[in-house]
Amino acid sequence: MTASLPLTPDAIAQAAAELAHKTPQEVLRWALDTYGDRVSLASSFGAEDVVLIDMLAQICPDARVFTLDTGRLPQETYEVIGAVQRKYPQLRLAIHVPDRAQVEPMVQEKGINLFYDSVENRKQCCYVRKVEPLNRALSGLAAWVTGLRRDQTTNRQTMAVVEWEQDRQMVKINPLIDWTYPQIWEYIRQNYVPYNALHERNYPSIGCAPCTRAIAEGEDLRAGRWWWEQSNQECGLHVRT
Repeated sequence: MTASLPLTPDAIAQAAAELAHKTPQEVLRWALDTYGDRVSLASSFGAEDVVLIDMLAQICPDARVFTLDTGRLPQETYEVIGAVQRKYPQLRLAIHVPDRAQVEPMVQEKGINLFYDSVENRKQCCYVRKVEPLNRALSGLAAWVTGLRRDQTTNRQTMAVVEWEQDRQMVKINPLIDWTYPQIWEYIRQNYVPYNALHERNYPSIGCAPCTRAIAEGEDLRAGRWWWEQSNQECGLHVRT
């Protein structure tokens, strides 16, 4: 039996305060107890997301998870998806793809690699391949869980463990918000969690293949994402308004 949290700023703020010093597992249990089948983990199968999948599978083996297959993912990402499905066969994984009616005219008009030509083109491609499928994936949910961490980008530094997304009118839950990158890898190794092989090749953050590169020593963990734009580190999935 679940009891949904009242969707008011005060209720969300109170939940965030109560969960601020809880473990990620405790936050996940709260999410499932509160929203039941109306909460799902959003996973790109990066390091943070496979940690959450492992935690979630131990709490609720048939919990809901969804991912966005943009059509431009690295082969290594598909391989880790398969490995996760084999290790956690009860998880209900939904795979959402872009709308063909939006992809085809976009690439026919602007080219298959349009994102290199301008920021406007890149944002359009991200919207068609990621944001629009995300909006469909979130339809009908009351809350979603992410692997965001505060130290990933400046945009995420003020995020809370539980937030109200005004534009989507739903709750966003970030169980790993206070974890560090070393903590993520300690958990992966201690628990034998499958992970993307690109992480071993200096890819700490992995998106679409043509928009992701390895980073050099000393570079920011997100430096390999849309590197030709210099300052952009977001695709639109987690931009706060």
